[in-house]
Amino acid sequence: MPITLAEEIMLLSLNDESGVPEQRQAAGWAAAGGILLELVLAGRASVEGKYLRLTDRTPTGERLLDDRMALLDAWLRGRERRRVTEWLTKDQGKAGNAAVESLCARGVVVERQHRALGLFPTRRYPEADGAPETELRRRLQAVVLGGVAPDERTAGLIALIHAAKLHRLAFPDVPRKPVADRMAGVASGQWAAESVRAAIAGMQAAMAAVVVVTAAS
Repeated sequence: MPITLAEEIMLLSLNDESGVPEQRQAAGWAAAGGILLELVLAGRASVEGKYLRLTDRTPTGERLLDDRMALLDAWLRGRERRRVTEWLTKDQGKAGNAAVESLCARGVVVERQHRALGLFPTRRYPEADGAPETELRRRLQAVVLGGVAPDERTAGLIALIHAAKLHRLAFPDVPRKPVADRMAGVASGQWAAESVRAAIAGMQAAMAAVVVVTAAS
């Protein structure tokens, strides 16, 4: 399976040389949203307004998605559906790490042990294979700056980046306003089936709310 949306978000977040994630908290929200969107696209979950539910528990064959689906299934146990915001809040602290571990398994980044101030052990993830990020940024540039019509996955990725306000990670050298305006247009466009667009809209609203609250606190 191609690199997942969550992995693409974390690939944008990780500094290529130092391996340190930038805008880590917002990227975690977007990664959690990306995994949920993948499950929607795969026909395993649905988002209806403020609520989500699993519709098919058949494994996708992608470990990152199947592991999160199992956790989601356990979280939903005894209930038909729960709020999107509740799941994103629960998963955002772990989804980013899970996506980075998946990138390691693919050989896209490599784990390096580091001691902050010579005392505190930390992990960094410098890039080992630049091809996936190069292709990712080419795809984003073609749609956001070049006006190319997006495919379903790219449009979903752009909607997640926009909702989490990660514009600078995607386009560090381009003024934010035109990038944000174009991303907003893509996110609201007729690029996918109604059910998928409804899922994106629900996740955008949920992420926008929690990102604003987190920033304020």
